[in-house]
Amino acid sequence: MASTIQALPTEVVYLITAGEVIDSLASVVRELVENSLDAGATRIVVSLWPQQWRIRVADNGCGMNLDDLQQAATAHSTSKIRSSADLWKINSLGFRGEALHSLTTLAELEILSRPVGGKLGWRISYGDGGKVVQVEVTAIAPGTVVTVSHLFGNCSSRRQGLPTVAQQMKAVQTTIHQIALCHPHITWQIWQNDRQWFTISPARTTGQLLPQILPQVRQGDLQEIKLEIPNPLNSELLTPHSLLLTTSASLSTSPHSPLPTQHSTLTLVVGLPDRCHRHRPDWVRVAINGRMVKTPELEQTILSAFHRTLPRDRYPICFLHLAISPDQINWNRNPAKTEIYLNEIIYWQEQITQAINQALSISSNNLKEAVHTTRVSKLLKAAEAKGGYNFNPQNPKEDCKNPNSLKAVAQVSNTYIVAEHPGGMWLVEQHIAHERVLYEQLCDDWQLVPVEPAIILYQLSSAQVLQLQRIGLEIEPFGEQLWAVRNIPAPLQQRDDCAEAILELSWGGDLQTAQVAVACRSAIRNGTPMNQQEMQTLLDNWQRTRNPRTCPHGRPIYLSLEESALARFFRRNWVIGKSHGI
Repeated sequence: MASTIQALPTEVVYLITAGEVIDSLASVVRELVENSLDAGATRIVVSLWPQQWRIRVADNGCGMNLDDLQQAATAHSTSKIRSSADLWKINSLGFRGEALHSLTTLAELEILSRPVGGKLGWRISYGDGGKVVQVEVTAIAPGTVVTVSHLFGNCSSRRQGLPTVAQQMKAVQTTIHQIALCHPHITWQIWQNDRQWFTISPARTTGQLLPQILPQVRQGDLQEIKLEIPNPLNSELLTPHSLLLTTSASLSTSPHSPLPTQHSTLTLVVGLPDRCHRHRPDWVRVAINGRMVKTPELEQTILSAFHRTLPRDRYPICFLHLAISPDQINWNRNPAKTEIYLNEIIYWQEQITQAINQALSISSNNLKEAVHTTRVSKLLKAAEAKGGYNFNPQNPKEDCKNPNSLKAVAQVSNTYIVAEHPGGMWLVEQHIAHERVLYEQLCDDWQLVPVEPAIILYQLSSAQVLQLQRIGLEIEPFGEQLWAVRNIPAPLQQRDDCAEAILELSWGGDLQTAQVAVACRSAIRNGTPMNQQEMQTLLDNWQRTRNPRTCPHGRPIYLSLEESALARFFRRNWVIGKSHGI
């Protein structure tokens, strides 16, 4: 009987392996752009002709000499690693030497390049398998231009299985946006069918670049921090506790910016919850060492840190970039570099939570003096039509090192506290500010205290009884259709409406929902007059909360009127004599 198992022809093997690396227009763009970044490029031009299945990527990187160009497209040829040990200290985007070789099996490949300092540029065309078929001298500035033509031309079935052109272009745009977030210093020009499609200008930080990608978000809506944190101890010995992470795009740091070894860097850009949020969790992004990664565990850590700061069914805007020592990461898990192992996941989750808490806090270090939000604009317009301000600014040179830098000035309508700080003035809604204070106290110390006499409730369903027991209340039958509650949450013991509050808690929800309800019920009511000391105490307690910008329901707690905005309104830049016609 003849054998049914046979070795595949070489060309079939190449097509299979190429398909693992190159599967769309976006994957071609990603692989070529990665090479440009590895070459130290600061300007990248991507041109696409999707109907012709043609892509060109030009950069101003270090370029290649003739010897390198002749080797560039052969199988498993790379300048990134030299030995197996290098696989455990990956500092580059590419390292397997597969992309260009795969392209020669799926398309026509041409590379023009000239090294920095070189006198000649070269143009080389490659045939199937990466063989050089044409070499000639060409005029080109230092850098590299790679052109891929007739992609999947030898495998038309591959084209038929791909999404529409519009969907592929959207994937290309997403890929470039993700890379740009990780490398904000790069200038991008993207062309489609010989027309400029979009550009991305370089920025000093990711937070400054983000509004170019999310135009509805402004610089003042974001808080950006960069922290240096120590690496976990003995992390190389803890590989059994590694976690598999899945990446949504292959991105990496450049070898020209080596990663720290004793310390790691955590960069965080968050949308302030009182100013911007999303209907979907589509802008919770995580990058590790320059690669955008999709990791459910770290993403859930971010979402948990924003819990009870946003309205229901709203999600934060958050970009996290960890620069971690390469020996703590294994990138070599998937041909398309879409999976990694990350050591000490719990340690990094703790660091992320602490960083988000720091970014959301309010202190003199992150009071923005030039924020002019839409709400402020509307308020100033209303004020211009109906009246003026009574504002007595503090000396701007006053020492701002005291984190509790708000000073209670007055109460408006027994609802809003007018507070001044070195950068202007705030209106703080007293009920929800107090609600935030009480909620975090309850989360930290959920105390149930005995109550005597017991609180009697009437006609509770079995579900309501179980709900009260679930959150820790002692409840027992007290007669026909009567129930006695023997203990209650501590903040409710001084309230006259304690029975109504307990009844509210019986209608469902987890412990956190109960804590929100108790905080809301116990907080000082709007319409309640407060003296100066009471207002100052509330402001001080509120500033010390972990998430002071919104209440547990996601409502904004304060409205800032910055000194710069007030100065513009009152035309303080005018010269008085000239304004009088003198």
